[in-house]
Amino acid sequence: MTLATLRKELRHQASAERAAGSQRFFKTGPGEYGEGDQFLGLSVPQTRALVPQTDALSEDDVLTLLHSEWHEERLIALFILIRRFGKARKSDAAQKHLIDLYLANTRWINNWDLVDTSAPHLLGAWLLKRDRSVLDRLAASTSLWEQRISVLTTQAFIRAGDFTDTLRLCQRFLTHKHDLMHKACGWMLREIGNRNEHVLRTFLDQHTTTMPRTMLRYAIEKLPEKDRKSFLAQ
Repeated sequence: MTLATLRKELRHQASAERAAGSQRFFKTGPGEYGEGDQFLGLSVPQTRALVPQTDALSEDDVLTLLHSEWHEERLIALFILIRRFGKARKSDAAQKHLIDLYLANTRWINNWDLVDTSAPHLLGAWLLKRDRSVLDRLAASTSLWEQRISVLTTQAFIRAGDFTDTLRLCQRFLTHKHDLMHKACGWMLREIGNRNEHVLRTFLDQHTTTMPRTMLRYAIEKLPEKDRKSFLAQ
C-alpha cells in the first residue's frame, strides 16, 4: 500500500456522522484542549486494521501522516511506529531511531488518545531497562501532551511491577490544573492498585487531602465502596 492508496482508503471508510461525533468527544471547539483538530470519521479498529498493509511506506511517508491535520492519519502513523518498533526488537539501534523519531515529533501527538495509544508501547517499552531521565524532561514541559506522555509511559513499568516513577510523577502533578492530567494520574494509580493495593493505599494515605477530586476518584475506583467513601470524605 502506498501513501496515496492508504489515504484514499481512509477516506473511503470515513463517516461524516462519526467525524462530527469525534469532534465533540475530543473537545475540538475554541478554547478546548483539542481546538482545531479535524477528523475523517473512522473508528480505532478500522484504522488499526490498515496497519499491516503499511510496511512498504517510507519513513517520510509515516512522518507525513504524523504531521497531518487529520486525527486518524496521525493515529495510524503512531500505530505504524509501534508495529515497526516491535518488529525491530532484535536491533537496539533501529528501536532507538524510532524512539528518537517519536520524541522529536511530540507536537503532533496532541490529543489524549494519541498519547495513550503510543506512550506505553513505544517510550515505555524502550525505557523498561534504560535510563529514564527523559521522563523528567517531559514532565517539566509546558506541553500538556508531553506531560501526559511522561505519566502514560509508566504504564509499561507498572505492568512489569515497577511503580517508582509512576508514584513520583503522580506526586509531582498533584497541583496540576488540567483534569486530563488528573485523570491520567488517577488511572495509573488505579493500575498500581490492581497489582499492589498496599502501595496504592500508602500513596492515598499520604496525599488524599491534597489530591484533585478527579484524580482521587479514578485512583479508588476498584476499592470497596466503604473505602471509597472514606477516602472521599477526607
